Amino acid sequence: MKPAYLTDDAVQAFIKSAFKEDIGPGDYSSLASIPEGKTGQAQLIIKADGIIAGLELAERIFKAYDPELEVELLISDGDSVKYGDIGLIVKGSSASILSSERLVLNCMQRMSGIATLTHRLTEKILHTKARLMDTRKTTPNFRLMEKWAVHIGGGINHRFALYDMVMLKDNHVDFAGGIKAAITRTIEYLKSNKLDLKIEVETRNLEEVAEVIEVGGVDYVMLDNMNYETMKEAVKMIGNKFKTEASGGITEEMLVEVAECGVDFISMGALTHSVQSMDISLKAF
Repeated sequence: MKPAYLTDDAVQAFIKSAFKEDIGPGDYSSLASIPEGKTGQAQLIIKADGIIAGLELAERIFKAYDPELEVELLISDGDSVKYGDIGLIVKGSSASILSSERLVLNCMQRMSGIATLTHRLTEKILHTKARLMDTRKTTPNFRLMEKWAVHIGGGINHRFALYDMVMLKDNHVDFAGGIKAAITRTIEYLKSNKLDLKIEVETRNLEEVAEVIEVGGVDYVMLDNMNYETMKEAVKMIGNKFKTEASGGITEEMLVEVAECGVDFISMGALTHSVQSMDISLKAF
C-alpha cells in the first residue's frame, strides 16, 4: 500500500515544477539538433548493485512530458538489481526522450541510493522489534520522493511534515518552560482546535523520561543521544506506556546495539541527507 502523501496531485505538482526548473522555455539542445519527427528508443542501464527505486515515477515523468512516449518497465520498484540490468525501455520522440532524461535520472539515482541504504540497514536489525525510520532532514522540494524511496527500501516514514504530527523537541520543551508545560499546552491546543494528532516528546536523560511518564498524554517518547545503558534503562522505565524512538547521531556501526536496547523505532537522518546515489544511465540503442 502506498503512503498517503503519494497523491496524484502531489506527484504531478513535483514533476511540473521540476520540468519548469530544468527545461524552462525550451530544451534548445534537442530542438536544435534533432530533426522534427525523429523517433528512437533508449534503455535505462543499472550500473551498480542495490535496490531500484523510482521506476514508477520515471514512467510518470516521461508520460507527463509527452503522452505519446511508450514506456516498458522491465523490473519493479523495490527489486534487487545488479550491474548491467535494464530497468526500462522508452520509445517515441527522440527529442522528448532527451528532454525527460535528466529528470528521470536525477530522481532514480537518488531514490535508488536511499532505498539501497534503507534496505541494507533494515536487514541488520530484523532480529529485533525495532523498525528503521526516516526524518525531516530531506532535500527541499524533494521530500516526497526521498520518503517514497525509504518506503520502497523497507523503512518506515516518520511524520511527513510539521502539520501531521506533534513533535516536542528539546527547544520546544525549553521555550515552553519544561516538559509538563509543553505537553499540557499541546494537549489543550489540539483539543481546542479539534486536531487529532499523535504527540511525541524528546527526552535527553532519565529524569526527563520520568517526567513524561508522570505527565502522560503522549504517544511516543524519543530517546535522544543516550548511551546504551541509559537507553536500555529508559526503555525499561517506559514499558508499554508509550512507543519509543531512538534518535540522535545513530550510525550504521551502532545501529544493531541501539536496536537491541528494545526500542520500537530508530530514526536516522542519514537515510536521506548523506546517501550516495546509484549510478544509472539512459542510452539510445
